Amino acid sequence: MDPIVGIDLGTTNSLVGCMEAGFAVLIADAQGERLTPSVVHFSAGEGVLVGREAERKRAVDPGSTVCSVKRFMGRRVGEESVETPYPVVGGMGEWARVEAGGRRWLPEEVSAEVLKKLKRDAESALGVEVRRAVITVPAYFNDAQRQATRRAGELAGLQVERILNEPTAAALAYGLDKLGERSRVAVFDLGGGTFDISILELNRGVFEVLSTHGNTRLGGDDVDRAIAGWIRDRMREAGILEAGIWVEARLRGEAVRVKHRLSEEEQVRVDLPFIAGDRSFSAELTRQVLEGLAAPVLEPVRGHCLRALRDAKLEASDLNEVILVGGMTRMPLVRQMVEQIFGREPNRSQNPDEAVALGAVLQAGVLSGAVQNVVLLDVTPLSLGIETFGGVMNVIIPRNSTIPIKAGEMFTNAVPGQSQVRIHVLQGEREMARDNWSLGTFDLEFEASGKAQARIGVQFEIDADGILQVLARDTKTGVERRVEMASAVDVSDAAVEKMLEESLEHAFEDVQERVFTEASLKARELLKAVGTALARLGDALEGEERAGIEEGIRALEEALSGGAPGPLKKAMAELDRRTEHMAALLLEMAARKG
Repeated sequence: MDPIVGIDLGTTNSLVGCMEAGFAVLIADAQGERLTPSVVHFSAGEGVLVGREAERKRAVDPGSTVCSVKRFMGRRVGEESVETPYPVVGGMGEWARVEAGGRRWLPEEVSAEVLKKLKRDAESALGVEVRRAVITVPAYFNDAQRQATRRAGELAGLQVERILNEPTAAALAYGLDKLGERSRVAVFDLGGGTFDISILELNRGVFEVLSTHGNTRLGGDDVDRAIAGWIRDRMREAGILEAGIWVEARLRGEAVRVKHRLSEEEQVRVDLPFIAGDRSFSAELTRQVLEGLAAPVLEPVRGHCLRALRDAKLEASDLNEVILVGGMTRMPLVRQMVEQIFGREPNRSQNPDEAVALGAVLQAGVLSGAVQNVVLLDVTPLSLGIETFGGVMNVIIPRNSTIPIKAGEMFTNAVPGQSQVRIHVLQGEREMARDNWSLGTFDLEFEASGKAQARIGVQFEIDADGILQVLARDTKTGVERRVEMASAVDVSDAAVEKMLEESLEHAFEDVQERVFTEASLKARELLKAVGTALARLGDALEGEERAGIEEGIRALEEALSGGAPGPLKKAMAELDRRTEHMAALLLEMAARKG
């Protein structure tokens, strides 16, 4: 059987590994290095360089060297505002492309070059062709970003067997099965470009993600920018005002170096020889100053952690372990923050740079049969549903549902003679459709019938990779349409976070509006029915009774314009009461005609 490799396609570094003799082993390249920088250099003369060779080109040719491209995977122009030495091009709302080496590249095309190198390294070590892989992504990646990752794998000549959440992979690497029969763990994953916090539960070999939060635009790169800004300010104070992408690339490279050193030392010297012609720059940077720069950048992780605990309906004291993933967790400040948030010292038993890759290898082992008695279950980060009559969102798969999952509901037509229905797929946490994100629409034709006579089944299915398929079927004729949602939520993670916050902030108003909307639909039906009945009965009603009903109609119409569900429901109940005798008369008329 073909080997299945596990790949951590990281923002800063990437790794590949495979199962050997029952052990997860990470594969080194020809230079004996397991970490491959996720950097690609494009040039007409040297072709495509990947990894350390490309990284060395960043200082001399930053405009043709692409790094941290993972932040642009599955994104559109205008969603991502990260500063880069290479141009990010395209019209507003179009898929973002990066410009390097005389052409424009989709982010997945750049990532494919990194995957090709990892594939070659694995083939060299294993001595066989590698065609299958498990690739990890941040837990908060939406469908568009997951699909872009899958395309990158395919462009590299790999069949992507599973797209695996990075925190879930890390949980495997830390060997959570050794914690006992039932345990709960927080996976704190802070890498170069992304942050994830996931709360997992292990029970009899099954890993289940109870909740997840994160930000695909928060990581070590942001701290590097803050350090580079500090160096730039000190240079200005020294009268060195040199600018340009070449200078910025050197500043960023020096920022990374001193950040790494300050994880082990209390003070380091910043050295930039010949940064401006024949002028050099040097300064001392202490860990205390670094932490002052990094703290406001990293502060948002606290809120993500607390929300993840709340979504899992747990307190920090309920956790058995807190594990660290990602190179940024080597920073003492980050470890202190984790200890403060969770009230316990984090588990540091694994190399944080390699944990995700090891987990990917173990998942590859699960798929190939080399690893037994382990099952991984992920969750949906946001609710999924469709728009129903009145502009209400009807949730079919609630947020934090375990995937893979299949769920559906039966719907009907709202208008007599209707022969087509538009399925509007939504994702979000608000009650009204307009406040959620549209994932797409499609139409289903069915046999025309009276109001509420059609039976339309709508089914949502999310596979193990988090990809959503929607099926709509006319149960009478069997006519159906199945649509794969090619892009889940093409918006920034700041907007995702904003939606979650707004869903809490406006919870009362949203529920009130939904209740009023649903009641108003019934009220309008009631008004229509009463109007028709009054016309049919004519003089059969006594004047006083007719006047009472007309007064009830006016009160209901007034309540409809008021917008409050309480008075509307009260007015409906009153009109129902006043029309009881009229309803009895209609039944008698129908009986006589029968």
